[in-house]
Amino acid sequence: MPTRDPVLTPELIKILKIFIFSSFGLVLVFSFFNTYRADNTGQDRTFKVSDAEKLYFLNVRSIHYDRELRRDAGMTLFRHGKRMRSDSLPTIEPMILVSPIKDEAYIFFELLNAEYPISLYTLSDKDSTSVEFSNGNNQDHLKLMNQLKPWIEANYQIVLKKGNQSFPLWSTEEEKEVFKTIAEDYFRLINQAHN
Repeated sequence: MPTRDPVLTPELIKILKIFIFSSFGLVLVFSFFNTYRADNTGQDRTFKVSDAEKLYFLNVRSIHYDRELRRDAGMTLFRHGKRMRSDSLPTIEPMILVSPIKDEAYIFFELLNAEYPISLYTLSDKDSTSVEFSNGNNQDHLKLMNQLKPWIEANYQIVLKKGNQSFPLWSTEEEKEVFKTIAEDYFRLINQAHN
């Protein structure tokens, strides 16, 4: 029987080593740039909800919320169960809106016993700030949440002005905790790290 030539010759082994190490090197280099991929979809992903975050919110966190299904808008509204309720005093409370059709979630500030536009004032030992807010679009409500969240965490007093009257908002620790919970749940739902 004739002898066969060896398949793995020294030259072939050298070529395989070069190919394997260069491939491994390219994969390693490209893995560092994985988060810098271009988003060519043209879609605004600010309010996008991943399936995992939506399932976590609906199965774990939503038990703390009163749920209202709005078929006309194609959304489900989540109002915190321990929110402040008043029949006469002006209040503004955040709620989470989830759109299963678009796989998006929005924050919305529900104004009760007053009309837009409103003025919110913050008071602290160091300074005071005012925010004018008119019922705007999703971006406006998100911007208001981003303004209010650090003030609530810093224990600022927040006041709603209606004419020449002032009404305190989120004045008790329980109300502040409800606000912080809503903010935390919302930012987790849209997968945004928020400090």
